[in-house]
Amino acid sequence: MRIADRMQVEGDRERLTVVPESLDDLWHLSHVVEPDDRVAGDTTRRIQRNDDQLRDSGGEREHLWVELGVESVEFARFANRLRVGGVIEACSREDQLGQHHTINVEQHTELEIEKHWKPDQYDRLAAAVEATENPDVAVATVEEGQAYVHTVAQYGTEERAAISGPTGKGEYARPRTQLFEELAAVLSRLDVDAIVLAGPGFTKTDALGYIESEGPDVDASITTVDTSGVGDRGVHEVLKRGAVEEIQRQTRIAEESALIDELTDRIAEGAKVAYGPEQVARAAEYGAVEQLLVLDGRLRAERSGDGDWNVDADSIIETTEQKGGEVTVFSGEFDPGRQLANLGGIAALLRYRLE
Repeated sequence: MRIADRMQVEGDRERLTVVPESLDDLWHLSHVVEPDDRVAGDTTRRIQRNDDQLRDSGGEREHLWVELGVESVEFARFANRLRVGGVIEACSREDQLGQHHTINVEQHTELEIEKHWKPDQYDRLAAAVEATENPDVAVATVEEGQAYVHTVAQYGTEERAAISGPTGKGEYARPRTQLFEELAAVLSRLDVDAIVLAGPGFTKTDALGYIESEGPDVDASITTVDTSGVGDRGVHEVLKRGAVEEIQRQTRIAEESALIDELTDRIAEGAKVAYGPEQVARAAEYGAVEQLLVLDGRLRAERSGDGDWNVDADSIIETTEQKGGEVTVFSGEFDPGRQLANLGGIAALLRYRLE
């Protein structure tokens, strides 16, 4: 993420011009842009004309500059874009004012955002800017007969390949090297800076030996990690053990995994913890919150008026920060966020236990 410009506008609203540089950045923006914000940028729009030759074609697309009063925001991960919809409040063509339109924000699209900025939203943008320099990481987990490849992003992990088949003896067996060959081919096509090769036993070591000596060139550094499982379970183990964090220290998922594990450990021990909106709000007022954990989807619902909390989410965040606590907004795309959702979408690690 790159912040190209920043200026104060009327009242307590501020306008930032940002340039998303990755899919992660678009995900971050989907949790920053909200209804009633104003968003502006270049776009295309089908314009209906009175020209007889175009009357039956539905019009033709023109390049426009528009400013929208935001009504909806959608992160379209598989289309690699952010869709921001609303009513045109300013435009390079005055005849389009008051019409509904959607700006498709893609990587390297300059976007102006005007809003009342909340502290955690500034923090999210700062994290996105800082994460721009982080290396891209893939996690390959392998055991006899199966291998999986995931890429790690701030919005979650994404499975890129699942390779399986019988090995060992018998009519339908296939050589282990065939599994390793397919795995090496997948890894060679990934545009990543580092790969963590993980799994139980010695299979991952044998796979690494094959990749280094026989497989296609893999333009990334590879490290191995012991895990008890493969697939999603293996990836979670890799993140929990800090293997990705060593490579990509600012990866959001690694931080969330560590925090949710600390939270669940404390709950099991009956230690310094609070969860659920009422408990956490009380802890924040007492200045007891050391680390606030809040789910992005729940935070968005509360801000839009669709939530069901009896306390103000932004008040909890602001009180926590004013009294020296830290705030982490969890992604609902990844397992730690889903665990947090089961605890009411908000929890806190405390400095001391409340009676």
